[in-house]
Amino acid sequence: MSAPLLHVDNLVKRFGGLAATDHATLQVKCGEIHALIGPNGAGKTTLIHQISGALAPDEGRIVFDGADLTHTAMHQRARSGLVRSYQITSVFTRLTVQDNLALAIQAGEGSSFKFWRAARSEHERYARAAEVAERVGLQAQLMQPAGALSHGEQRQLEVGLALATSPKLMLLDEPMAGMGPDESERMVQLLQSLRGDTTLLLVEHDMDAVFRLADTISVLVSGQVIACGTAEHIKNDAAVKRAYLGDE
Repeated sequence: MSAPLLHVDNLVKRFGGLAATDHATLQVKCGEIHALIGPNGAGKTTLIHQISGALAPDEGRIVFDGADLTHTAMHQRARSGLVRSYQITSVFTRLTVQDNLALAIQAGEGSSFKFWRAARSEHERYARAAEVAERVGLQAQLMQPAGALSHGEQRQLEVGLALATSPKLMLLDEPMAGMGPDESERMVQLLQSLRGDTTLLLVEHDMDAVFRLADTISVLVSGQVIACGTAEHIKNDAAVKRAYLGDE
């Protein structure tokens, strides 16, 4: 059996007397869509922060693609292919969709942002930006300012920004947050289209979307992973029903 792409081993993060993650352990296989679910306050975002490098764990290890990244800076993790998006949209609203994506591509290449004029003259980078925009369903909005996009379209752009860096693993924190039914459906279809091209670890409260998307689901409760398995396994797990899903 091949080693997992991501191995999170007994991560502990304390805030005063509270253990936000309490020896949390999970594995993400290469190419899968892996969902992390759990009640509010379970520690999901804290765990994602630690995996991405935004927070340092107090204990435990993070191994990605065979390398120990536990004490590696966030930008170095991104360079190694571990890229995240956030619950709150974070795009350059005054720049076009194309320019947002070109900057993400530039960052993924390790180029300095100060060479702005040079970046605009590089046709290959902008051609790649147009390809990514099409991939995330924003080809018609390519030259629009990001601030003019709808909320759902901005979330699609955020996925595009992560995708533009050619990630091995994308961390998505509530990609369906604040969306209506039509926008959520478009996001589900977008994430489905990425299956096999990149590995996804997503935190999400929309359980219909989780059960449609996820190959594997891990359930976090009080900072600990209490169950991990397929959607069918998680739906029928008695401990998960008691702690999160209820009896429906």
